[in-house]
Amino acid sequence: MKLGTLRAGGRDGTLVLVSRDGTRMTPATGIAPTLQFALDNWETLSPKLTARFNQLELGEIAGEAVNLADFHSPLPRAYEWIDGSAYINHVVLVRKARNAEPPATLETDPLVYQGGSGVFLPPHADIPIADTKWGLDFESEVCVILGDTPQGVKAKDAEPHIRLVMICNDITLRGLIPAELKKGFGFFNGKPATAFSPFAVTPDELGPAWQEGRMHLNVKTLLNGENAGDLAAGPEMHFSFFDLIQHIARTRALTAGTILGSGTVSNIDTSKGSSCLSEVRMLETIATGTATTEYLKPGDHVRIWVSDGNDVEVFGHISQTVVAGSQPAPGN
Repeated sequence: MKLGTLRAGGRDGTLVLVSRDGTRMTPATGIAPTLQFALDNWETLSPKLTARFNQLELGEIAGEAVNLADFHSPLPRAYEWIDGSAYINHVVLVRKARNAEPPATLETDPLVYQGGSGVFLPPHADIPIADTKWGLDFESEVCVILGDTPQGVKAKDAEPHIRLVMICNDITLRGLIPAELKKGFGFFNGKPATAFSPFAVTPDELGPAWQEGRMHLNVKTLLNGENAGDLAAGPEMHFSFFDLIQHIARTRALTAGTILGSGTVSNIDTSKGSSCLSEVRMLETIATGTATTEYLKPGDHVRIWVSDGNDVEVFGHISQTVVAGSQPAPGN
């Protein structure tokens, strides 16, 4: 089943079911007005949503044409947005570029941070930047949306708590993070609003590409029309989503609608490119002692997507242009 949220219909948008090829949609009218409502009542409503999705697929419902510009992130706002760093190659490069040793718990204890979740960007909305000195960067990632999850759940029992899979652009202001980290209290200003893909899909839609809490498809990124990265998301994801769920549920329960990210998709084979400019700069620093690649500036364009191998975009695509300015208050 493939779901999306139209920007029309208030702050939380309007839930729609989307055909497998991403070209047609039909509203979830009479079942669930929003995705959060569906998640809150998943056991009861998911069979009804699946039935309508099947009707759309079989042509029993004609549906309307999809225009990706009409879509918000599947959850325009969420109770929690928690991001990990499951690709330890990325962590190793970060430390190597700084001539620092990786943490001793690199392979046993996932890194996570809690991002802002009250405001997300639509997948085809501009990325505002008030000051280019802040070092604007994209990060191409895989994400899951959770149902209600109990405290203390173990990785082996985590799978039933994953409701949906999607991708995101976890936008980062690299120039602000070092000073924040020096305070010893995490970072905040370095993480502005994130954008998620137009569509979120149930894990079964991925077929054999969904294995043991990992998505075995490539995450592709274009920067200004040129290939930035075409990276395998599955094999080098050291901590699976099951592992990440166990970690974040250690001391707290998680509510339906919690979003959990994989962190920047990263491969040891650098010929495949990178999923963020920071990693490009790390590789330059390691090779020559100096980073020369610039961070994003107004006019730059980022496109992120995942293909199923048959030229179908599983989650639609994220398409964003950087513009000078600030994000307006929600609801404006």
